[in-house]
Amino acid sequence: MAVPSGDQKPESYYVGVDVGTGSVRAALVDQRGTLVAFAEQPINQWEPQFNHHEQSSEDIWAACCVVTKKVVQGIDLNQIRGLGFDATCSLVVLDKQFRPLPVNHEGNSHQNIIMWLDHRAVSQVHRINETKHSILQYVGGVMSVEMQAPKLLWLKENLRETCWDKAGHFFDLPDFLSWKATGVTARSLCSLVCKWTYLAEEGWDDSFWKMVGLEDLIADNYSKIGNQVLPPGASLGNGLTPEAAKDLGLPAGIAVAASLIDAHAGGLGVIGADVRGYGLACEEQPVTSRLAVICGTSSCHMGISKDPIFVPGIWGPYFSAMVPGFWLNEGGQSVTGKLIDHMVQGHAAFPELQAKATARCQSVYAYLNSHLDLIKKAQPVGFLTVDLHVWPDFHGNRSPLADLTLKGMVTGLKLSQDLDDLAILYLATIQAIAFGTRLIIEAMEAAGHSISTLFLCGGLSKNPLFVKMHADITGMPVVLSQEVESVLVGAAILGACASGDFSSVQEAMARMSKVGKVVFPRHEDKRYYDKKYQVFLKLVEHQKEYAAIMKGD
Repeated sequence: MAVPSGDQKPESYYVGVDVGTGSVRAALVDQRGTLVAFAEQPINQWEPQFNHHEQSSEDIWAACCVVTKKVVQGIDLNQIRGLGFDATCSLVVLDKQFRPLPVNHEGNSHQNIIMWLDHRAVSQVHRINETKHSILQYVGGVMSVEMQAPKLLWLKENLRETCWDKAGHFFDLPDFLSWKATGVTARSLCSLVCKWTYLAEEGWDDSFWKMVGLEDLIADNYSKIGNQVLPPGASLGNGLTPEAAKDLGLPAGIAVAASLIDAHAGGLGVIGADVRGYGLACEEQPVTSRLAVICGTSSCHMGISKDPIFVPGIWGPYFSAMVPGFWLNEGGQSVTGKLIDHMVQGHAAFPELQAKATARCQSVYAYLNSHLDLIKKAQPVGFLTVDLHVWPDFHGNRSPLADLTLKGMVTGLKLSQDLDDLAILYLATIQAIAFGTRLIIEAMEAAGHSISTLFLCGGLSKNPLFVKMHADITGMPVVLSQEVESVLVGAAILGACASGDFSSVQEAMARMSKVGKVVFPRHEDKRYYDKKYQVFLKLVEHQKEYAAIMKGD
């Protein structure tokens, strides 16, 4: 650590905590958005039955404490000015005394979180969508099974006595964390607007909750699901409570921000970067020409606009849910990183791949990327999949088709199962995910968005093949952040805003997000990818035809 000279102000730091699907990560970030320290801790998940995915709020908070203590080791605690949280949009259930309640038939109250990717509430979401309530226009016309209303209805219908009747508080996970840190039950506009049908201007709609059979939530001015709502980055209560400060190893009273969903924190961490000097079209264009793609286990496509744009099959428009004052539309793919893992790990050649990658001290993906370079000979690597095509909806389609019943498809399989076949299947899967992004962009543009540049962050943005395929297939340049951990930068930006060190979220975004690298598309390959895209669209068309044939008399 550099010691500040006489008149120099000591450095200010912010702590960002990101609760992902499989781990909690924390970072100590300076005023320029640079990560000074990083720590990660795995968290448990349970799958008591197929499509039921659960976690524990106590387990997650304990992991937050471990990582936060690690990142502030050796730092003068007086220099830490603010704390920001982001998390997956999982549902946390507590009783009236804030104790965990079971979300499972087993009655295990330790497991009190229904995870974001849980698909237990299929029949509930179907009934909610059948109401055709006007509020559904703010989620692309069709509510997702991953949102909170169907999960709440499932709890009411299936765990009435052990959970529903005893519940005092239903939190989105990001709001649970800020409550745990401050004792303030205020919710973030981000969570409520994106996942709970709250409208930034009008608030809750009583008629919706009555129509879907959840009228009990209206009681006490919606106290169970939130009646004080703050924009992300707003300072909560009196800051960090003494008890939470002790748990986290931070000074009591430091500013704690209203939180964000993890993907939205990633969007915040990248979308405001200063792009001057890279020859990008978006340099001369408003921030609304940028699409932030946050790609990890699943992927989210965040586009913002000055006025509300309604896009069929795409969530939103959500006012001020990511960047204050802008409307957000959110496309998404339910499984991306998880799908690549599934395809690679399930292949017969995976043990051989693992052994070879380990011998080279490489990740399996780095090994596959170099193996593809080896077998592509003179042609561009993408051309290896000329007769292998994948439709990636192995977990249904979130956007823009909003169809849970869709399945994955692969066409062009052969009898061989060697490492070459695995590498080419891996490539075709990545291409399919990029074609899915292209389909989302086309839906957004057809509705009125104008997008020229992609800003990628999240785990998959560390994979150069994934990035290159997104550039080539969408025909748009891809901007990567200098700081790979953009989600943590986004969480730290919240803490910086809450501390009062920046006058607005926009100012903090511009100061704390930096461009690292720009990957431009190879326009000479456009014709090939246009043809692949035609096949891509045919795949889903055919799948629907097959389903119709099988349903017929």
